[in-house]
Parts: sequence; structure tokens; C-alpha cells
Amino acid sequence: MPRLNTKICVVTGAARGIGRAIAERFHDEGAVVILTDIDETAGAETAVAIGCRFEKLDVREEADWQRLAEIVPVADVVVNNAGVTGFEHGMVAHDPEHATLSDWRAVHAVNLDGTFLGCRYAIGAMKTAGTGSIINISSRSGLVGIPLAAAYASSKAAIRNHSKTVALYCAQQGWKIRCNSVHPAAILTPIWEPMLGDGPDREARMAALVADTPLKRFGMPDEVATVAVMLASDEATYITGTEINIDGGLLAGSAASPG
Repeated sequence: MPRLNTKICVVTGAARGIGRAIAERFHDEGAVVILTDIDETAGAETAVAIGCRFEKLDVREEADWQRLAEIVPVADVVVNNAGVTGFEHGMVAHDPEHATLSDWRAVHAVNLDGTFLGCRYAIGAMKTAGTGSIINISSRSGLVGIPLAAAYASSKAAIRNHSKTVALYCAQQGWKIRCNSVHPAAILTPIWEPMLGDGPDREARMAALVADTPLKRFGMPDEVATVAVMLASDEATYITGTEINIDGGLLAGSAASPG
């Protein structure tokens, strides 16, 4: 039997990248997938390609979440995946000295406010049954400092902490609603494109970005989706308030041998 058979699963930011990979894997595992994204055209096209349902959702907007709650009042799994780096429209200052307050707030509005609203929606959609799985996509950047991406690192660190708060709150209520965070490092998705470019030095840029990763490569979206399936399934009913790193060994330490 498929591992997510008939489970109702909402995935945000699922038109592309990690969100799309999760939606695809959930569908393959028998879930009823509601794919959401702010990009209505790409979201609808992806939903058709996968064979699931699409709902437009701007995770920053409380009214959009209220609308989703009316359309999808019950859910078994919610994946808060929608996120931005702040570099979607080109390289701008995101270091602690030069980042503007508006740029700082824009990143937090999607990554942190969106996750807060997504968790709140999930609790409401799960508490009647008293069971469910909330999966928040954080980042390796939420575990370490990132000097040139301060807002992104801060928002992802807050997601890590909020996931634990949600897990404890749900447990206190006596619900079997679990909440965990997933921390990918360099996963090859469109979010990296502004930094990689399409010039002749693309491969060199890619190699430089994973030079410190023990496995010396980018991860793939499906490798994150595999972990999401496990956390969404009934195989993970004793896992809550935890974090899973998907980073090619980056946070394990140095792979260098002593000389």
C-alpha cells in the first residue's frame, strides 16, 4: 500500500524546485495533493503535469490562508515550503551593514510569516482529528551564520525554533499533531539560478559553492522529498520537534585528513 494513501496533503511554493518534488512524491505515494503557489500559471501547469489540484496562495497574506481553510478545511499533512532568498531579482545587499529594512522585511514576510500562518492553518485543519504532520522547510542557513544573506539566515533560524514551539504546543493539547523542520543545504533548484548564471563559468561557480561540502556536489530536490515522505507517513509517529539536515555532510565538520 502507498505510504501516504488517501492522506490530504497541502504543499506551499510547489510550482517548482523542492516543493514540486515533494508534491510529486506525495502523489506517487497515494496522497490527495493540494499544490499551492503564488505563481498561478506555473502552479496550474505543474498541478496538471503531476495530476493533482492547484490553489493559488500567497503565503504572506492572512486572507489567502483563510480562503484555503474554507476550501480545504481538513488536512493530514502540511508542508510549509514557500520561501525566498532575497536575490530573486538580482544580487542586492543582504549583509548586516547594508541590507535595507524593506529587503529584510520582504524575506521574513515570505519565509517566517508564511510559515507561521501555515502552521496556524495546519493546526486548525488537523485538530478535529487530533493527528497530522506539519513539515517546515528551513535550511542549513538557519543553523549557521550567513554574512551575505542575513535576512534569509535569520528567517530560516526562526522557522527552526517555531517548529519546536508548534510541536510542544500540539503535544500539550494532547494532539498527535507532529511538527518537524527539514534543513537542506545546497539543493539544485531554480532558487540558485541568480547566483549560478548561465555563462561559461557556471560549472566553476557550482563547484565553488559546494567546495566545502564533503560529498562535493549539490543535492537534488527528490532527496529532500524522500525525507518529507517519511515525516508525512505513519512511520514517523514518534518524531516531533526535531530537525533533519540534508547537507551532504556539511555540518558534520571537516572532511580533510590530518597532515
